Amino acid sequence: MVDFLAGTLALFGDVHTLLIFIAALLGGMLFGAIPGVNMLTLGAVVLPFTISMQPEHAIMLFAVIYCSGVFGGAITAILFNIPGAPENAPTCFDGYPMTQKGQAGKAIGAAVAFSALGGVASAILMMSATPLIAEWSVTAFGPPEIFALIFFGLAVSASLGAKTLWKGWLSIFIGLAIATIGTDPVGGIARFNGFSIFGFEHRSYYLSAGIHFIPIILGFFAVSEVFTQAQSIATGRRKRPKASMQLPSFAEFWLVRYTALRSMALGFFAGVLPGIGATLAAFLGYSQAVRWSKRPKKFGTGIMEGVVASETANNAATGAAMIPLLALGLPGGALTAMMLGIFQIHGMEAGPLIFINSHDLVWITFAAMFWANVAILFLGWLQTKTVVHILRVPFRWLAPGILLLAVIGSFALRNLIVDVWVMFLAGIAGYFLRRTGYSAPGIVLGLILGQLGESAFAKSMQLLDYSLLGFSGRPIAASLLLIACAIIISGIYRELRK
Repeated sequence: MVDFLAGTLALFGDVHTLLIFIAALLGGMLFGAIPGVNMLTLGAVVLPFTISMQPEHAIMLFAVIYCSGVFGGAITAILFNIPGAPENAPTCFDGYPMTQKGQAGKAIGAAVAFSALGGVASAILMMSATPLIAEWSVTAFGPPEIFALIFFGLAVSASLGAKTLWKGWLSIFIGLAIATIGTDPVGGIARFNGFSIFGFEHRSYYLSAGIHFIPIILGFFAVSEVFTQAQSIATGRRKRPKASMQLPSFAEFWLVRYTALRSMALGFFAGVLPGIGATLAAFLGYSQAVRWSKRPKKFGTGIMEGVVASETANNAATGAAMIPLLALGLPGGALTAMMLGIFQIHGMEAGPLIFINSHDLVWITFAAMFWANVAILFLGWLQTKTVVHILRVPFRWLAPGILLLAVIGSFALRNLIVDVWVMFLAGIAGYFLRRTGYSAPGIVLGLILGQLGESAFAKSMQLLDYSLLGFSGRPIAASLLLIACAIIISGIYRELRK
């Protein structure tokens, strides 16, 4: 407690430090809200400028960007069905249908309140249990456990957003198939990067880099939404959403208490594991909310529980991601990898000794992340008031702007024109997927987890001497795989009984 108060005093007692804190808050929120341009873009831009900063200011800057950036895309996900970042994609599933039902204020209030709650809880756990949890996660969780966790996530998400289980599984498999395009992560062999017809063979250099999930997300959610809204305007059925922020009442808090607690635990758990991060945390939080809900069929139709599950989980992952970085020098994701670069720039080494050699740096960072999550309550109000002006723009003028941002976001990712084509193709596919009962979220989930899962599976096979029976000797991995198989079998049984 004394260390936290000292960190808070250092944060708010110095004008220069406070200005960096405010700039990071606003910058993370802004870049998190713009589709295709996320907090990683901002991190890459400001990284060279951290050379001239004090180490504690540089680390604190990135930690606050992480907190506000994860939240930033929630408002646009709810109002426009356009997630600012991948970790906000599950927020669209129920947030946007709530907007269509005239409940945008309630959805925004839930996202703001539970984002702050998840982030604050994660920050408290981070401060109290960093050394212990970091040591356990690294020793107990290797590639087999990560693969089993991903397989479990796919099993519980099979019916996500689909009309039937079969269409849900087919959507997942489509995403997994798209994930195989590119280069084999183990042998470096090119796969599905061309075609051969009657002796004529063509190979694409661009497809060798694989299909990135950001253009797919922008296509399925942003571009397809433009097509859907255009159809609504043409048929005279479009209603303009109203933006406000209505914080949940105590009764509403109480109704979703178990969902929030479960998502906190899942988000913190996913954040601690190196390489997992807020995106998988959000999908896991949402899928488990569906799994344990008494009204699973209501998810995807616009209920507050879906927004709570996603936003609590992805913000709970922010504090947890700092644990392996500070305690063991292992980055939990792309932004924390940049923070590891800051340590190297300043001639420091992240790890257990950081708590002894740079005690002030650690506690300024902890205090900044705690107060950044508290500030989400204000950021949500500020962002909502800003978005109100965007909603006043007629959609025939707004649609080209959305498409332009989506094109810029897709191309700026890797400077590949193929990503723009992929985005538009995904937009057309997403438009028809909505009409036929297949799951765009399922495809996105299959793509994201497929790329992570293949890498984890390849490492697992090397570790287990290429024997599937080796999983039986890993209790955590074996338990997750058995539960996932039980979920798959029970789902198929229920579907066949119908």
